[in-house]
Amino acid sequence: MPTYIKWFYCICCFSLLTGCTTGKPNNVEPIIHFDVNRYLGQWYEIARLDHSFERGLDQVTATYSLNPDKSIKVINRGFNITDQQWQQAQGKAKFVEQPNIGHLKVSFFGPFYGSYIIFALEKDYSAALVSSYNYDYLWILARDKTLSPKVLNKYLTLAQQVGFDTKKLIYPQQ
Repeated sequence: MPTYIKWFYCICCFSLLTGCTTGKPNNVEPIIHFDVNRYLGQWYEIARLDHSFERGLDQVTATYSLNPDKSIKVINRGFNITDQQWQQAQGKAKFVEQPNIGHLKVSFFGPFYGSYIIFALEKDYSAALVSSYNYDYLWILARDKTLSPKVLNKYLTLAQQVGFDTKKLIYPQQ
């Protein structure tokens, strides 16, 4: 089976297992005063907790754009270092509550959604700290391929304070 089909299958399984899980980990609160238009565009994955649907991927990016229905088009892309090929998945995100709250639900497969919680964001929208519905999912994203040590340490400290095991983070090559 080609790797991109395996990756798509893993994303589908994740969506099925999580169902419409739009909850959040204890102590994690989405940011308020969120501006989706400033969040749109490409983000580089600086760090993540390991999970099957991104395992073995480097050069990981997430690109967000508005759909005509005001939902958000999500394109996740990464280079599989074992298979030496690019993998991509396209999904859709919608706000769970108000559009000024950084709590969205994302689907890569039909009606099944999982939480996407932005719980830290630089004022200039240059870096973000994102989780899902539990402590198994954490991403540090940035607009550039690298992140200053000061911001990275701030996000690592914040993630630890709310309960994430940051020692398990993976830092993909960009």
